[in-house]
Amino acid sequence: MAEDTAPIVRIRELKKDSVNFVLENVDLAFANSVRRVMMADLPTVAIDLVEFVTNTSVLPDEYIAHRLGLIPLVSTNCDEAIRYTRDCTCMRGCSFCSVKLELHVSCSDDTTLEVTSNHLDVVPYVDDDAVDTGDEIAKRTANFGHPVGKSDPSVPPILICKIRKGQELHVKCTAKKGIAKEHAKWSPCSAVSFEYDPYNKLRHTSYWFERDSKTEWPVSDNSKEEETPRDDEPFDFNAKPNKFYFDVETDGSLGPQEVVMKGLAELQTKLANLLLGLKPTDEADGGGAGGGGGAWGDAPAAQDNAWGGNANQGGWGGGGANSPARWGAGGARSAASGGAGSSAWSGSGSSWGGSGASPANSNAAAATTGGWGAGNSSGWGGSPSQQTQGWNV
Repeated sequence: MAEDTAPIVRIRELKKDSVNFVLENVDLAFANSVRRVMMADLPTVAIDLVEFVTNTSVLPDEYIAHRLGLIPLVSTNCDEAIRYTRDCTCMRGCSFCSVKLELHVSCSDDTTLEVTSNHLDVVPYVDDDAVDTGDEIAKRTANFGHPVGKSDPSVPPILICKIRKGQELHVKCTAKKGIAKEHAKWSPCSAVSFEYDPYNKLRHTSYWFERDSKTEWPVSDNSKEEETPRDDEPFDFNAKPNKFYFDVETDGSLGPQEVVMKGLAELQTKLANLLLGLKPTDEADGGGAGGGGGAWGDAPAAQDNAWGGNANQGGWGGGGANSPARWGAGGARSAASGGAGSSAWSGSGSSWGGSGASPANSNAAAATTGGWGAGNSSGWGGSPSQQTQGWNV
C-alpha cells in the first residue's frame, strides 16, 4: 500500500476512562467494524450467578441480582487472566474460570443505609475442584475482579439498594468471563461513537428544519479538522468518507488504550479466520484437487450417506442406480463437468428430466424414470409421485 494511503491514527485526547482519536485513510465499513468489535467482542468479567442467603430489603431478589450483574468489575488482561467456563475442566467452578464475591450488610440504627458496590468483597475459593493447573491466576492484577473504583475515593460507588433498621442483605456472587454478544453486562464500553463528514458534503444525512438548516443544525467541533465547503461547490457523486472521529468511553473494567488495541487485534483475528474459511478445501487440508480429501465437486463414497441416502437406498444423496441426481455423484465428477456417470447434471440415468434431458428440453424427455419433465409425472406444473426419484424416502 502506498505511503500516502496508509491508515493513520492520531490521538487527540486520552483520559483515564476515555480516548478521542482520528482514524484516516480507511473506509466506512472498517471504521464501523472497529466500533462494533470494541463494544461487543472484548471479554470482561461480570457477575453471572447470585445466591441469596438473606434479603429482607424492599427490593425482590431478581431486581438486586440484575443490578449486581451490571456492576463493572476490573478485568485487566482478561483474555489471559481467566478462562471461559466452557473451556475449564472443573465441575462447579474454580479459581481459574470464575471469581467469588460476597456482600453482607445489615442496618442496626435508625438511619437509612445505602448498600453500594464498595460492600462487595472478593473471597477465595474454599472448595476449589480444579483438576488441572495453569498460569491464569499469576497474570491477574491485584484488584482483578473487584468493583471498579472500590479503592479509589474519587470514584463514587454504585448504589445497589437502601435498607433500614432491622433489614439485612447477604448474597454470594460468582463472576465469569464473557462478551457483550451474550449479554451487555460484559461490554467494557459505556459509549463508542464516531463521526465523519461534519459538513454533510456527502449528503448522507437529511436535515429536518423549519427555516434554516445551518442555524438549526450547527456543526460539531470536528468541523475544525476539515475545510469549510463553498455554497457553489458541485456535488461529488464518487466521494467516500475516509476520515473518522472516534470517541471511546469505557466503564472502567478495561482502560481505553486496552480497549482500542485489543479491539484491533480481535478484528484482525476475525478477518484471518474469514480468509482461512474461504480457502479451497485442498489448500486448507493440504489435499490434491482430485484426491480423496474431497474438493468442491467431488462426491462422497458410494457407501457414505450424502443427504440421507446410501448405496442401496434412494433419496437426495442416494448412491444406488435408482437414486436421483447428486451434486457430482458417480465417477467422482463435479457438477460443472456433468459429462458422464449416471448422476451428472446432463448425464444419462437420473438427470433433471430423465434420460439425459435438461428442463428446457423436457418435452423431448419421455423417460420412464420420472423427473421434473418426465412423461409419467405431471411435469413442471405438478408434483412428482411419492416413489418418483426417491422423494418419499
